[in-house]
Amino acid sequence: MSTPEQLSADNPLATPSELPFRLPPFAGITLEHCREALLAGMAEQRREVAALLASDEEPTFENTLVALERSGALLDRAWSVFGNLSSSVATPRLREIEREIAPLAAAHDDALRLDPALFARIDAVHAARESAGLDAESVRLVERYHLDFVLAGARLDDAGRTRLGELNQQLSELSTTFGQNLQLATEAAAVRVADAAELDGLGDEEVAAAARAAADRGLEGYLLTLVLPTGQPVLTRLRDRELRRRVFEASVGRASAGERDNRPVAERIARLRAERARLLGFDTHADLVLADSTARTTAAVDEMLRSMVPASVANAEAEADVLRELAARDGVELAAWDWAYYSERVRAERYAVDTTALRSWFELDRVLVDGVFRAAELLYGFRFTPRADLAGYHPDVRVWEVTDADGAEIGLYLGDFFAREGKRGGAWMSSFVRQSRLLGTRPVVVNNLNVTRAPAGRPTLLTLDEVNTLFHEFGHALHGLSSAVTYPRFAGTAVPRDFVEFPSQVNEMWALWPEVLAHYARHVDTGEPLPASVVGSIDAARLWGEGFATLEYLAATLLDQAWHRLTPDTEVGDPVEFERAALAGAGVASDLVPPRYRTTYFQHVFAGGYSAGYYSYIWSEVLDADTVEWFKENGGLRRENGDAFRQRLLAVGGSVDPLDAFRAVRGRDADPGPLLRRRGLAQS
Repeated sequence: MSTPEQLSADNPLATPSELPFRLPPFAGITLEHCREALLAGMAEQRREVAALLASDEEPTFENTLVALERSGALLDRAWSVFGNLSSSVATPRLREIEREIAPLAAAHDDALRLDPALFARIDAVHAARESAGLDAESVRLVERYHLDFVLAGARLDDAGRTRLGELNQQLSELSTTFGQNLQLATEAAAVRVADAAELDGLGDEEVAAAARAAADRGLEGYLLTLVLPTGQPVLTRLRDRELRRRVFEASVGRASAGERDNRPVAERIARLRAERARLLGFDTHADLVLADSTARTTAAVDEMLRSMVPASVANAEAEADVLRELAARDGVELAAWDWAYYSERVRAERYAVDTTALRSWFELDRVLVDGVFRAAELLYGFRFTPRADLAGYHPDVRVWEVTDADGAEIGLYLGDFFAREGKRGGAWMSSFVRQSRLLGTRPVVVNNLNVTRAPAGRPTLLTLDEVNTLFHEFGHALHGLSSAVTYPRFAGTAVPRDFVEFPSQVNEMWALWPEVLAHYARHVDTGEPLPASVVGSIDAARLWGEGFATLEYLAATLLDQAWHRLTPDTEVGDPVEFERAALAGAGVASDLVPPRYRTTYFQHVFAGGYSAGYYSYIWSEVLDADTVEWFKENGGLRRENGDAFRQRLLAVGGSVDPLDAFRAVRGRDADPGPLLRRRGLAQS
């Protein structure tokens, strides 16, 4: 299909939005507008780059790097809308467009990054960067562009560039297929329940939500929908063991058979990535990924992961012994689908923590406004004002304007918190507009969660895990909102993958910070604060379950590494057997503790940006745990601490070396001790 040279006159994406902060005018944007703007945007950017290359002027920072930063404005606008819609409100037509655009977008990126003339200009500016009188951020921009192009294959010969383009197109198509298979397979794997008695253990709101989920699909009875990870929240409360088994097996079996089978897709992706890495001069895809990270080498990642495995396995087995004994009282031989249920029993019996009852103190809007927003105001001076006059891309989406303590404009925050059909699982943050002094833009960011909506007229209640997830994802939003850089390449979360989770993990600390918790944790019916005794019990139970949580995470991380340490000649065989062998070889195979993500639904690495990088969460947690200690050492929830963290780390985005930004806050390199203590691994 031909690429339109210009947009139709009525396309709302043709020019920057006139809404506050350039919020896209969602009400007037159709999927066809997005498709047209994506195609025209690629054509426009190629024309812009062609004009840059046609210049007779010697390459300079302004006429090359700044020109590249300014290029592609239409394409950026279109991607910011379409990319978010594809994750949040996918439809059959959207998926068609996604499949059409994916290979074209890969080809477009290759056309730019594999252009010898363009790289020659960047290379020339790079060679003269230290003598060109540039400021530090500009020097870093040159270095980042140069590395981006080198890792993208700019130094390949003609044959190499041709083959790389073919690989990138195939990988783009396969990743799209993997993601679409997973979304549709997850929806299809929802567990139907005919009799409400089988739902014994769930709260009234959850039962009503299951009934509504069934009704929404035109089904009778009840429907238990699945979230993205292996562990399903309902497994902690369902008393019907057979139903627990059905839910668990639906979860681990997703996208592993039939027309949505992701096993051959994942294997093909891994093989093509291995070939691409070899073409680019790296032994494996993991080596290629680690070349642009704070970890730097696969050896560094291996050292960290290996150091954690023995203690994690031992801790998980110690927890299993407790659970086996508890299950035996019910005449049950502990199985994987029983773990969460009996673990919850331990919390209730040993620590007096009833996570189901806790939900009554965690009403969504109160957690958001009186907890998440309040912590941000106390730390950073940010204030959030509802903008009911501004529409999101779906009726669920709400918009807030963000200002600082002096009333100065910061940007917009959008919240899309409820699960629905057509929305991918998990939780995430993304941007509609990136902050940039060069472009004169302020940030517009969105948080997505997958919380079950309460019945009409009832408040939506969160689990403690969902409270932590909200604080976590808001940490990413703060990274975007705090951005104060010149070049859009560095805005907000544009940092190495193994650093991006660090600020968001730090923000989780405020969820249970006494001053914050006391403000938002109020009983939904009585308004009474969460009793101090319960808070004490939550703290006492902190280490319970860390063995399981760490082992399931490490299993997924090591599985990711196994897939991405393949060479083009590696014999894989059956992907299921490959997975089993990889876990056993890493010492993390467990019938009771499956990986947090198995191959067929490992969206992070096969349809997201975490390939060979899922280790990033634990790598970032070293920095996070040490920073939590810094906050505590300096008085905790104080504006001075927030200002230091914001100005020295959040605001600079990718414009400085990320570990230098960490040192600017902490005053030294990170100490792994706080993380080992947090996860009960200090003995390791």
